[in-house]
Amino acid sequence: MAHLWQPRGPDRPADGEWSTTIRRVRAEFEEMPGLRVTPAQARALFGLPDGVLGRVLDSLSGEGFLEERDGEYVRRHSTP
Repeated sequence: MAHLWQPRGPDRPADGEWSTTIRRVRAEFEEMPGLRVTPAQARALFGLPDGVLGRVLDSLSGEGFLEERDGEYVRRHSTP
């Protein structure tokens, strides 16, 4: 997984915590094929503040792992 350098903003946790959060969210989508969540549902499911959640979803989307369909996030290879 390639990492691009980004300045740490107030919504970006420390590197170890960031990696753990990314792995945890990725694992939920891997363990539940077909999982579709809106940002509000993802916030409740993962227990993350808006800023952190937005960065996580953007990161996983940027990697090609997730995509947004009709306001919901889903694994890229999942069928509609």
